[in-house]
Amino acid sequence: MSNLAHIHSAGGAAPTQAISSWPDTPDLYARLAELVGQPMRPIRRDAMPKILRWFDDRCPGSRRLAEQAKTVIPGGIQHNLAFNHPFPLAITQAEGAHVTDVDGNRYIDFLQAGGPTLLGSNHPVVKEKVHALIDSCGPVTGLLHEYEVKLAELVCKHMPGVDMLRLLGSGTEAVMGAVRLARTYTKKKWIIKIGGAYHGWSDQLVYGMRLPNTGRMEATGIPRGATGHTQECLPNDLDVLRRKLQINRLRGGTAAVLLEPLGPESGTRPVHKDYNQQVRKLCDEFGTLLIFDEVVTGFRVGMGGAQAYFGVTPDITVLGKCLTGGYPMAGAIGGKKDVMMSLVGGIGTTSRRAFVGGTLSANPLSCVAGYYALQEAERSNAAVLAGRAGDRLRRGLEEIIRRRRLPYVTYNMGSIVHLQTSGVLLLDTSSLWKLLKIKDEARQRKHMMEEMGAAYTAHGLITLAGSRVYTSLADTDDVIDDALNRFDDVFALV
Repeated sequence: MSNLAHIHSAGGAAPTQAISSWPDTPDLYARLAELVGQPMRPIRRDAMPKILRWFDDRCPGSRRLAEQAKTVIPGGIQHNLAFNHPFPLAITQAEGAHVTDVDGNRYIDFLQAGGPTLLGSNHPVVKEKVHALIDSCGPVTGLLHEYEVKLAELVCKHMPGVDMLRLLGSGTEAVMGAVRLARTYTKKKWIIKIGGAYHGWSDQLVYGMRLPNTGRMEATGIPRGATGHTQECLPNDLDVLRRKLQINRLRGGTAAVLLEPLGPESGTRPVHKDYNQQVRKLCDEFGTLLIFDEVVTGFRVGMGGAQAYFGVTPDITVLGKCLTGGYPMAGAIGGKKDVMMSLVGGIGTTSRRAFVGGTLSANPLSCVAGYYALQEAERSNAAVLAGRAGDRLRRGLEEIIRRRRLPYVTYNMGSIVHLQTSGVLLLDTSSLWKLLKIKDEARQRKHMMEEMGAAYTAHGLITLAGSRVYTSLADTDDVIDDALNRFDDVFALV
């Protein structure tokens, strides 16, 4: 491996924010436009056969299990996170910053289950508490348990926009419930989402997914009526958002604006620093609720979430992933009391309410895991330390990209690190004509991203789709420097 220079962390006083600085958004968009405006720089054609042979030679157990999975699981995977070119890896052990597959290969884990394991995988403190709960109570009773109260109190303590919390089973469920709650409370129908964001797979929100302005492109099997009151607009375009709010006011009004506060796809299309504040003002002007989807950012960018970082208080907060530290049933709706009281449960209630619930929601296992995961994150300053690891990784990647004269773009929002090599999610979709033109290019760039991901894996790095990296509390300086040497070896193959 190359002898990469050690990238030192910034000195000074102990940091208090998980995002040390917001990216220079105009400069970042200029660099991203330059990336997608030039020919792709993929792994060299003479290097790919060697990378693929690595999987043949080192991962026979994963290959066998992947082939077996195809006979009983559609496509061989249950979730897109498990996709890996040329075939999914079967993992048998996850601990801290690393995972190990069935063939004994050990990887630096920058997927971290899609982001929820801020403490690193299988944290011993949380594991101990979960084991004790299983021994004494079991995973579910269907009745009230002290830890659902404790978890709700902890979230309400830290998140500025959360006075009350309703626990659910996933981020998708929480978004579904939040939209229903907004419509119930406001008695309005229209929902405006910021295009390109992923808010789960419910019928009404499979709309403008991943690429803005694509509307119902992914809505196979979903009746048009399900998305009949869903709209989208491009991130950072406040003028279009205002026009949609004005038009909707003439036909009943907008119930909510729904967004990811870092920008669509966890900041793949980052927003300007003051964007959320401007959206908040527009929502206030038009009597519209503001929903923050903090499924990824909740606790990962600080105990108070992105709302605390930006100083913007949403009316409704959607939580998931980090809420239970990687344990199952991670989802919740939070908000101000007057809004949340529209979720009052109970059989036969006569109050106007949004019907939301789930048999396994707020089960003891999930709640004890969530309570101790968040307590440990607070005690250890996990979000800040993971953010410093993200800073260190991004600085090292920038050095490699400059030295190797590559057009790639890397940036981070704390522990969420973006590494754009193909730019497939950044293609221009601002008009129908541009959408029609990019179909073939998008396919080629997607394949390049998959090949980059395969190269990372063959060099001992697990990432999210080859373009996103989540750092955790477990990522020490030594782990990050090891990873940088591995990235350097991959980029030598371009």
